[in-house]
Amino acid sequence: MHKPLALTLACALMLAGCGGWKQSRINPSNWFGSSAPAEAPVADNTNPLLPQDSNARGIFARPEPKDTTVLAGRITEMRIERTASGAIIYATAIASRQGAYDVVLRPADGSEEGVLSLDFRVVYPETSTATGSEFSRTIHAARTVTNQDLAGIRTVRVNGAQNARESRRR
Repeated sequence: MHKPLALTLACALMLAGCGGWKQSRINPSNWFGSSAPAEAPVADNTNPLLPQDSNARGIFARPEPKDTTVLAGRITEMRIERTASGAIIYATAIASRQGAYDVVLRPADGSEEGVLSLDFRVVYPETSTATGSEFSRTIHAARTVTNQDLAGIRTVRVNGAQNARESRRR
């Protein structure tokens, strides 16, 4: 026990006696020169932690998954409940067959002015499933919308494969 301690103290004293360590090429702090201020253009309202190119992907990033969602069969109910920060849009649909999962209310492509149009989308299993009763095929989805998103919106529409339901602001 005393030998390792003595050896450590001897090495520390020898290293402390070396006066040229500060200017030595072995010292890692001397590997690069001193820093100088760089004048890089910084755009306003940018986050330096986010990449500038939105399409840039890292080397470990997975490829974008293929969209396998389809519109739900028939929309049976839609209601909107106000919250302090906006609203929650609830929708109920009857799927075309059993086994629907990954249910989502997604903004529809090409909506009109003053209309918030949402698609009720689901994913079905790859294997065929039974049709079953309407009760067993009933699916629910909800989406939160902020007050900023609702500004200028007069109508909210939820689209399905067979029909659509909408609600107008009073």
